[in-house]
Amino acid sequence: MRTPIIAGNWKLNMNPEQAVAFATAVKDKLPQASKVESLICAPAVDLDALQKAAQDSDLQIGAENAYFENEGAFTGETSPKVLKEMGINYCIIGHSERRDYFHETDEDINKKAKALFANNITPILCCGESLEKREANQQEEWVVGQIKAALNGLTADQVSSLVIAYEPIWAIGTGKTATSDQAEEMCKTIRDTVRDLYDNETAENVRIQYGGSVNPANVKELMAKPNIDGGLVGGASLKSDSYLDLVNYQD
Repeated sequence: MRTPIIAGNWKLNMNPEQAVAFATAVKDKLPQASKVESLICAPAVDLDALQKAAQDSDLQIGAENAYFENEGAFTGETSPKVLKEMGINYCIIGHSERRDYFHETDEDINKKAKALFANNITPILCCGESLEKREANQQEEWVVGQIKAALNGLTADQVSSLVIAYEPIWAIGTGKTATSDQAEEMCKTIRDTVRDLYDNETAENVRIQYGGSVNPANVKELMAKPNIDGGLVGGASLKSDSYLDLVNYQD
């Protein structure tokens, strides 16, 4: 059985003081990690404070991005090696905002995945289509292409352990949400793509999240779908009460 994983993506929000207050408010009210993995992916400037505040709890802390080199003349980038030294075990890569605003390519994201695995950090690999692609009925072709490019050169064991986050771009921060059936359809397509690229065991092991205006009102319906193993959550992860509602959706 795949353990569900609910990951907050704070984006460019929260300072270290606010982050500590959040961790303090939630860390003793989380489900057991064997039941649901509770994760917050935070800005790099918050990670050290969050790690300390979440110590000895089931709240896991992840990064929102990393570079594909460990060190060197790359001003402003975040080293995956240093993230691991800090105790970070998860990192988001390929988020639509990174692809759009910062022009990251499929090749960049593939390099990042390999760099994270080299440092024993689990990638949360994002994929998803624009409204234009959806309206042209090209969403499946687009997402399958993203998955194939991102997984190029990765082993079956690596793919078994990673997390894939399907995030339809038209549903991020817009208040629009893909219906649970639309989300399930694409998550199944992603799993079938992994099966075609690798094997059935790998496809059944990989965890696939849905991301796009996930909130306490729709999380149960989404999580009831057989191919949705978690949520990548934006705005609803910024407040402790709504985050707790999300991770405790089984109660």
